[in-house]
Amino acid sequence: MTEGPLSGVKVVELANFIAAATAGRFMADLGAEVIKIESPKGDPLRYTAPTEGRPLDMHENTTWDLENSNKKILSINTRTDEGRQALFELLDRADVLITNWREQSLVRQGLDYDTLHAKFPRLVYGIVTGYGQTGPDRDLPGFDFTAFFARGGYLGTLRQSTDRPFNVLPGAGDHNVGMNLAAGILAALFGARATGVGEKVETSLLETAVFNLGIPIQSAQYTEIGATYPIDARESDSPLICAWLTKDGRYIQTCMPNYNQYFNGFISAIGHPELADDERYFPIQNLQKNGLNTEVYDLIMASFGEKTAEEWKPILTQADIPFSVCQTCAEILEDPQVWATDSLYTQTYPTGNERTLVRLPVRFQEYGTRAPRPASVIGGDGPEVLRDVLGYDEDTVTRLQEDGALYVWTDADKS
Repeated sequence: MTEGPLSGVKVVELANFIAAATAGRFMADLGAEVIKIESPKGDPLRYTAPTEGRPLDMHENTTWDLENSNKKILSINTRTDEGRQALFELLDRADVLITNWREQSLVRQGLDYDTLHAKFPRLVYGIVTGYGQTGPDRDLPGFDFTAFFARGGYLGTLRQSTDRPFNVLPGAGDHNVGMNLAAGILAALFGARATGVGEKVETSLLETAVFNLGIPIQSAQYTEIGATYPIDARESDSPLICAWLTKDGRYIQTCMPNYNQYFNGFISAIGHPELADDERYFPIQNLQKNGLNTEVYDLIMASFGEKTAEEWKPILTQADIPFSVCQTCAEILEDPQVWATDSLYTQTYPTGNERTLVRLPVRFQEYGTRAPRPASVIGGDGPEVLRDVLGYDEDTVTRLQEDGALYVWTDADKS
């Protein structure tokens, strides 16, 4: 493994939950020194285990490690003079600040972009919000369940028209947003290195969701053509981009965006070669003109119901049909292709338990993959950061702990 491409880059992360933390984790994995500032109460993400079906344990927190491995965790009370001084000393030496605080809080503490840009003109300032920093809803609190999935169109679009929205999982939208923020920060950092002048980089949950749904959002303008979301899958514009129920109760998703390219091979593979080139169903213009979308959908669904998912796999593979069995999270943990791409790794916790964790989804051939350093308890790296990064002596570090400006969690604090 070579030295990381961001080795020497110094990042201060003043953020909680997931989206902004994802950008920090990505930079930390690439060799940047990322110091995460956490309140003595702890990031709320440390306490989400019960809603995720995990034990609440400060020493075994897979979600916390997913977002914060390879960072140094510093817990300082920025409401004290000395805590605030330590924060600004870190910003003075930093290349990047990452935050997801709301604008009112940032302004109140003198941490908004305009104030910091005047003090630290070379600093790259990356911020993620729920709804953006302009417009009537800019100050609303936002999570990916609301600003991304709901307001951004997923829940109102990607569902059966006769059913409620699908179940949303934590982090799915946040991780999208965090990687977008990271891309913007790296571009700004490149510019700052060349010019000596920093930049403000901003994205939001809403903006990322709108970008992700760009194709159907743009298509929604053509109200006189095609189906309007939400739709019943039976009535979709093409019956080749659907999920099919197999004999053993599994679903297989197919994706053939060019109907005319795939129809003959697919319809033959599922047992109806007599329908290849049938002018009622082919090309797609005839299918739609004749209003036979639902007929073809029902025929395909019936065909898939005749075999199990395992029986369909070799048939569809041989026919070169783009497909995948709809997997559960438990199955992904055992998927050999997922392991082959180095998307997962194992980690042994102080509890003695070995758990499987997820890596970020970008690989570098020469750099390789940085071994994840488990994220510490609240403030666990604080004394080290103050000593080694800011040059505080041991007596000062001890005094700051005694005065409450610096906090380090211990097992005695469980109650």
